[in-house]
Amino acid sequence: MKEINVIDGAVETKIKKPDWLRVRLPVGESYRHVRSLVETHKLHTICESGNCPNMGECWGEGTATFMILGNICTRSCGFCAVATGRPDAVDWNEPQRVAEAIHLMKVKHAVITSVDRDELPDGGSTIWFNTIKAVKSLNPNTTLETLIPDFKGIDDQIQQIIEAAPEVVSHNIETVEQLTKKVRIQAKYWRSMEVLRKLKMGGMRTKSGIMLGLGEKKQEVIQTISDLADNGVDVITIGQYLQPTKKHLSVDRFVHPDEFFEYKQIGYDLGIDYVESGPLVRSSYHSEKHVIPGYGRQQWENELLLKGN
Repeated sequence: MKEINVIDGAVETKIKKPDWLRVRLPVGESYRHVRSLVETHKLHTICESGNCPNMGECWGEGTATFMILGNICTRSCGFCAVATGRPDAVDWNEPQRVAEAIHLMKVKHAVITSVDRDELPDGGSTIWFNTIKAVKSLNPNTTLETLIPDFKGIDDQIQQIIEAAPEVVSHNIETVEQLTKKVRIQAKYWRSMEVLRKLKMGGMRTKSGIMLGLGEKKQEVIQTISDLADNGVDVITIGQYLQPTKKHLSVDRFVHPDEFFEYKQIGYDLGIDYVESGPLVRSSYHSEKHVIPGYGRQQWENELLLKGN
């Protein structure tokens, strides 16, 4: 269903958000505790900068995805709510602050991501290395997922992540090949696939994510899942794109949960170890479970049994 508004004689069409996209409002003591820690330690989170619909649920459970290297990105992706511009100078104390916040939050699994810092000679990979090492040093029992940029495919920068050895390394393909130039203006579909391949060859458990509702065709989604499987990706997340502001790409359609279920089946059939697929799925959603090899497939088999398949 579409809502049609007439403004100064012009027709503006907006697709009405379906009931299955309702989210929980941020509430509770745990949510307030996480917000307090984030503000006290002057940390950035993709939860806030990216307008994540699951922030209330995740923060309410005492988890957050930290964003390092500032909150201004050198790239201008059409889907992303993070500000684009000239970033501030690198804060070399940031790795220790992130490690201390994770320690105070007492989380068992932490997720760290970053803006793109294409203006830096090392692409920000040194801060990435230092942050992973600081987190692991202060939190030896905490598992860690890192959601990294493509580092322009530069081997030395990717190797920094491999040497730091987080439990999961994620790099999002975001969309199908045909829409990449429109959605990820400065990125390249096959360069991202190559980054994922290099990470896998380096011994990493790898992960990637796809957004739906940007105008992709069903067969293109299946091809993207297949390409990820061919490059050894262990975990994929598939979720609904939601327009963060009117300046960003508009939603082409809201994908029904049944279609997400179908992509989940296809992913497992292609050999993916863990497929998280649903309207409100985001890259770090339930990420603590993505660390465990075989867990997702076992849960999927149980789900099929319940459905009688």
